[in-house]
Amino acid sequence: MPASPYNNSKDLSYPLTKMNFLVKVANVEGTAAFSQVTGIDATVDVIEFRQGNANSLAPVKIPGLVKHGNITLRFGYTLDSAFKTWIQECVSEVRGEMPRNDVQIELIDINGGSPQQIATAITGTRVWLLTNAWVTKYTGPELDAKTSDVAIETVELAYEELVIPN
Repeated sequence: MPASPYNNSKDLSYPLTKMNFLVKVANVEGTAAFSQVTGIDATVDVIEFRQGNANSLAPVKIPGLVKHGNITLRFGYTLDSAFKTWIQECVSEVRGEMPRNDVQIELIDINGGSPQQIATAITGTRVWLLTNAWVTKYTGPELDAKTSDVAIETVELAYEELVIPN
């Protein structure tokens, strides 16, 4: 039986690379293409507690609240109106209820070779799900007439819960 593209000669699995991923925002038409996603994390607060009559002088450590940092998305300046509309609804000085959406970030497995087409839908199981996300910060591109760099915009998302892929 020939070795699969996931395995080397010692039958060890190769890890996934981080260069191909897809971000989808629920209730936002189309797909915005991002060059970088950072800040996926979860932290559990540590509560130290010691009863006065305990035998040990060291406190017991108890898990507390789970906290999540903000996610930062970087993307080239585009005219994708649906995603830009969601950003505008979140950071506008005049707004109604905060438009919260679930955001899915999928790590695309290309161990079998280079992608043959642009990914436009979440299809795999390596998906981080951010629930009730909203834009908390928008940064426009740095403009400089002396360079030929891509105009990069940055969006920071706050969210309530993180589902980590298995």
